[in-house]
Amino acid sequence: MLAFLLDEHISPKVGAQIRQKYPAIPVYELQTWEQGRYLQLADHLLINLAIAHSLTLVTYDLRSIPGLLAELATQGRDHTGVIFVDQKTIPPDNFGALIRSLVYVWETEKDKDWRNRVIFLERRN
Repeated sequence: MLAFLLDEHISPKVGAQIRQKYPAIPVYELQTWEQGRYLQLADHLLINLAIAHSLTLVTYDLRSIPGLLAELATQGRDHTGVIFVDQKTIPPDNFGALIRSLVYVWETEKDKDWRNRVIFLERRN
């Protein structure tokens, strides 16, 4: 089942509001998950953490994460999915749009296999 790990560039308010309004959606914020002990983790370690916990990473990091995913593929290693968010599509401070879009993905894609899946989050109004 699809479960989200929101990276440190996404406000913890997003995860808190999703849990409050949609308690069935498993969502974890890097800032608060495990008392924030994984904050500022190197990106390759963050991906490994998501894999170890079967979480799909939600990130605005369009610089380093794609290269790390390519490395995993070259090594023949699977990941547990990545959802990229583009700041031009959904600005980080637009919590409502981010929440609606993540809820839509969860409602429509939660039962699918997220192994090695990569999507760009589309804005839902």
